[in-house]
Amino acid sequence: MCNQKGGVGKTTTTINLGAALARYGRRVLAVDFDPQGALSAGLGVAAHDVPTIYDLMLGHEKDPSVVIQRTETPNLDVIPANIDLSAAEVHLVSEVAREQILASVLRKVAPDYDVILIDCQPSLGLLTVNALTASHGVLIPLACEYFALRGVALLIETIEKVKDRLNPQLELDGIVATMYDSRTLHAREVLERVVNTFDDKVFDTVIGRTVKLPDASVAAKPILDYAPSNPASEAYLQLARELVARGTIA
Repeated sequence: MCNQKGGVGKTTTTINLGAALARYGRRVLAVDFDPQGALSAGLGVAAHDVPTIYDLMLGHEKDPSVVIQRTETPNLDVIPANIDLSAAEVHLVSEVAREQILASVLRKVAPDYDVILIDCQPSLGLLTVNALTASHGVLIPLACEYFALRGVALLIETIEKVKDRLNPQLELDGIVATMYDSRTLHAREVLERVVNTFDDKVFDTVIGRTVKLPDASVAAKPILDYAPSNPASEAYLQLARELVARGTIA
């Protein structure tokens, strides 16, 4: 889950897509790869004073199963992160094959899960390159506003460079329109422009703007549990079905 712009719904989409896939019987691991630790907090996992992805990346902890935390959502686990991760880029600069460290960590637990979702920080730095190198595909959550649209070309360029130089398996799985408000002309125009530009790479599912999504984050629950009748809850279930239908997820 990648976009160098903040506030576009990466963490919200990781949490709720993960919960939706888990509800459909997939074993899901969510990896918090943002020093802000919002994914961990949004799933009710205390990320202070526990081993985190930072410890795995730097080799302080060798066994990922020690770091993985269970959530209240069945079939959904998380590797937490906290502010320590902000120091990782400095420590990793001198490491051999520094772009592939996350891949080597996740390789150890990949057989235990059907899907691993990585919630990237809003940056195109070394951590994000690690996430892209470890992944088979990229989902880009894109808020339906002009400034969110501007950076997508740069992000796609980065994805292409990583595919060319580090990870030939990497694909752009698609763009998920988020924070859509059909009442505003601006949102409708941005969505139309995105579809015209990226065509079938844009998912049919659109995540509407609703106050229930931040409320669910505060309650540390996926919206499927917090407000199951809310349209956003059905939207994330539909996104999960669309990913399966496209063959992105088995």
